[in-house]
Amino acid sequence: MTGITSTRLSDGRELIYFDDAHAPKTRTAETTTDHRGLPARGEPGEARFDALTGEWVAVAAHRQSRTHLPPADQCPICPTTASNPSEIPADDYDVVVFENRFPSLGPALGTVPAEAAWGTTVPAYGRCEVVAFTPAHTGSFSGLTEARSRTVIEAWAQRTEALSALPGIKQVFPFENRGADIGVTLHHPHGQIYAYPYVTPRAGVLGAAARKFYDAADGRETLTGSLLRSEREDGSRMVLEGENFSAYVPFAARWPLEIHLVPHRQVPDLAALGGEEKDELAHIYLDLLKRLDALYPTPTPYISAWHQAPLDPLLRPASYLHLQLTSPRRAADKLKFLAGSEAAMGAFINDTTPESVAERLRNVTVPASTPSPAALQAALPEGATA
Repeated sequence: MTGITSTRLSDGRELIYFDDAHAPKTRTAETTTDHRGLPARGEPGEARFDALTGEWVAVAAHRQSRTHLPPADQCPICPTTASNPSEIPADDYDVVVFENRFPSLGPALGTVPAEAAWGTTVPAYGRCEVVAFTPAHTGSFSGLTEARSRTVIEAWAQRTEALSALPGIKQVFPFENRGADIGVTLHHPHGQIYAYPYVTPRAGVLGAAARKFYDAADGRETLTGSLLRSEREDGSRMVLEGENFSAYVPFAARWPLEIHLVPHRQVPDLAALGGEEKDELAHIYLDLLKRLDALYPTPTPYISAWHQAPLDPLLRPASYLHLQLTSPRRAADKLKFLAGSEAAMGAFINDTTPESVAERLRNVTVPASTPSPAALQAALPEGATA
């Protein structure tokens, strides 16, 4: 069993240690107490209603002052040392989850109005958490051991369940932004979890399509399950197939690199996975990330987005947990930028074919050893163009 220890930082934020199951640790008050004496937390930002789209927009001006790419000896999510009293009081850890010091949402909890109009402003309710994957400042998720990957998955599952139970929360979203080209503000390998007080626009679109399909099938079949079956039967876009999970490049992929990882049975979220499913996920997810990094001489920037069922009684029965792993990298020295058609119209134009990308991912040689920390920190070659 993964060891779980909860504590509080000096400004009241929650911090949770998740220790690898094979190496349990004893966490004492001495090693979990934050001695920094941080000032009290500020009020949340705002959520403003966009009457033109019917969507909520979080306004978080306080995030302008957040930490941005600090040197290694000042990293806020490395273990604490005498010269660097960090966000994590212990001098060592396996995986840590803590409330973000500069949150887009929260710390206040509440409910946004179901009906809103132009000019409606409410507190930016919700919660934002940081997930530190490793105490090592350099590296990447793909360089973790399977045991550590399994601990991260357990942390995602536990936090999904806990955050889903908070008042007013409508959706829980674990994700990782990897690479400077994606816009990360910390080099240290980490991800985040957002708990929203509303169903996000993308989840709303996916949820509506899933519910329409589900109703047409009289509740006997799900849209994601149907797509998984079709992709496995076709085979041309499959990347990996396991006992409990399969990965494929979707038929209508939007991004130059896009992989969907889907469990073989319908579950709403990571918290609903069984032990054997989590074990396989720890292996197959690492495999996918290594394949992505093996495509080019330098590490591939990506967004790893876990789509979980919204906490909405209409959308949840038809929803189906899946990962969407995407990258804007379309060549060794080129990135795809979201310009006019994509950014303004939401109409994607893909520069690669899903079939060719799947073939490359299937056949790429995955290195037996983990890339060096220096290589994993490398940026794209100079002169990258769109």
